Amino acid sequence: MTGGNLTRDEAAERARLLTARHYAVELDLTRGDTTFGSRSTISFACAEPGAASFVDLLAPNVRGVTLNGRALDPAEVFDGARVHLAGLAADNVVVIDADAAYSRTGEGLHRFVDPVDGEVYLYTQFEPADSRRLFANFEQPDLKAAFQFTVTAPPNWRVWSNESLEELTQDADGANVWRFNATEPISTYITAIVAGDYHVVEDSHTVRLPDGSDLLIPVSAMVRKSLAPYFDADAVLEVTKAGLDFYHRIFDYPYPFGKYDSAFVPEYNLGAMENPGLVTFNEKLVFRSKTTDASYQGRANTIMHEMAHMWFGDLVTMKWWDDLWLKESFADFMGAYALVHATRWTDAWVSFANGRKAWAYRQDQLPTTHPIVADIRDLEDARLNFDGITYAKGASVLKQLAAYVGEDAFLEGARRYFKRHAFGNTTLDDLLEVLAQTSGRDLKTWSRAWLETAGVNTLIAEADTDANGVVTAARIRQSAVPEHPTLRPHRIAVGGYSPNPATGAVELVERFELDVEGELTELPQLVGKPRPALVLLNDQDLTYAKIRFTDEEFDAFERGGIAALPDSMARALAWSGVWHMTRDAVVSGRRFLDVVLNNIEAETDISVVQNLLRQVGLVHEQYLDPANRPAAAAKLSARLWELLDGAAPGSDHQVAFVYGAVRGASQDADFERLRALLAGELAYQGLSVDQDLRWAIIEALAAAGRDDDAALSEREAAADDTADGRRHRA
Repeated sequence: MTGGNLTRDEAAERARLLTARHYAVELDLTRGDTTFGSRSTISFACAEPGAASFVDLLAPNVRGVTLNGRALDPAEVFDGARVHLAGLAADNVVVIDADAAYSRTGEGLHRFVDPVDGEVYLYTQFEPADSRRLFANFEQPDLKAAFQFTVTAPPNWRVWSNESLEELTQDADGANVWRFNATEPISTYITAIVAGDYHVVEDSHTVRLPDGSDLLIPVSAMVRKSLAPYFDADAVLEVTKAGLDFYHRIFDYPYPFGKYDSAFVPEYNLGAMENPGLVTFNEKLVFRSKTTDASYQGRANTIMHEMAHMWFGDLVTMKWWDDLWLKESFADFMGAYALVHATRWTDAWVSFANGRKAWAYRQDQLPTTHPIVADIRDLEDARLNFDGITYAKGASVLKQLAAYVGEDAFLEGARRYFKRHAFGNTTLDDLLEVLAQTSGRDLKTWSRAWLETAGVNTLIAEADTDANGVVTAARIRQSAVPEHPTLRPHRIAVGGYSPNPATGAVELVERFELDVEGELTELPQLVGKPRPALVLLNDQDLTYAKIRFTDEEFDAFERGGIAALPDSMARALAWSGVWHMTRDAVVSGRRFLDVVLNNIEAETDISVVQNLLRQVGLVHEQYLDPANRPAAAAKLSARLWELLDGAAPGSDHQVAFVYGAVRGASQDADFERLRALLAGELAYQGLSVDQDLRWAIIEALAAAGRDDDAALSEREAAADDTADGRRHRA
């Protein structure tokens, strides 16, 4: 296939034929606001002298092409996406000089002008195949090479790339010329450039290596200047340093990319990108207004996710996009794992269960679901595969794999994998091979069941009891939908919860682990004992499966039984099960709302609270009988204002409940309170009606047709003439 696409077969043939060695990339960012100069000098070998191949490039104009000193006619060799090269030698140097285009859509080199002060900010985003918009290259992950960037930029700018600065000079026109050191061998899609007059905070961190030596890692965090007053760089760098310590400790492989810069950039299409030495983040992770701790935890998780990629994805990279899931799943898993073991967010798996994993369950039950290991035929397939299956289901399944083989065996397998394949490319089989060695488990069957099939299983606990409530037989029943009938092996924990007879407080009365196989798995551990009030399958959330409760258990939840559970993970799993039962129409939307409104006030995990508030809105809008929605809306909005009134001043719950009340407003009295909040006529101790909250109120009034003053949003936008303000006004 020709044009902008690239097939797996074409990439495999090019990788067989060519070996990329070194890129010298020269960029001139002083030529105006639409295009920039790009010269790429590529050194590479060819296994079959005389053969033909091609270089990838997406640029509006090619000025010149030379191959081994011989000039080629750009009109003859460039077709708009490829530079075709014939008559290759054993060793080759190709030089391609082009005019490349700035992007306004987030691919390639994105250019942003800050409406606050007119400053220009540039950054790159390439995955899966947009580095060819910056410079000519072999755009596939398994043709790794060393990259050396030289960037000419305006004198008031700073420039960053993957490696540290080698030399800074000036050209004859007074522009600065930034020459960076060459990288280790990396893939094209993780090369990076950031440029502009960014506000930057610089520091360094020393990591003690196993041999007793010290590794000094320069670290920094940057943001555009107009966001500097809101930028808590110290908090960002604190998590960064904690992550560097932690990953060195568990991976036993020195950080391979010299420095660690974190750039928070505007108009970003993604959450973040793992460019080695220069990680880019969405600047939405810089909070202009008061937010909850869940937001800070989410940012820390993103930092840890991207840092895990330095080893799994950057040091060792997939051969082709079939195994995109592997690096993303590993990083998603490690993001939560690192928070638990290296930061104050020791309940990060609770947030994962109610956030990322909920995303996976949702996407896995859509008609568009697919196996974790997808068939990626070409780059267009790859672009479609950045979804909840690739990221969150994959991470959930890796958590199950760690439980299945044992956590120690899982981490030892990762360590061997990094050492064996450093700066190389791998497939899934390479990882399964080392994990089989460290665990002694046969993972081929496991892989077929978990990675090569789609869909999610449902687990139900069944217990027979005698007249005294003593269990006489118990089992787990596993099921699957007809479209995806695979019954998988599960390593799970089972928790039994009952009220203490003396105090009435609900307690964990027993917990045990077992392997679930096939349709029925016996539970002899429960036999001969009183049946617990709640038998919680998948306690500790080790596997990826929906759980379902008995009628008696659900009735108890409606009476406040979830709030009574002593453990945040147990509550998260109860909430997850209740949600699945609602979504699957096992129980009504009305009952779901009752469970939430009767339990949410006592829920301590703020990420769970915020997720429940989102689900409440979805149930009200989509799951209720339309005839019942007005009454439910009135009940819901009244309860949300009650929760706000009762929230501790300045607490995360106060913030969550005020946004819940704004989104849930439906009655005349609700909108009057919103107007009063906006005007400063209604105040809550500890609550600031800051810019984000003001916009939320204005948008709620407008959405309900209650904005009596048509100029309200225009006046607010005039007061908030920032990129965010313009986005809200639009």
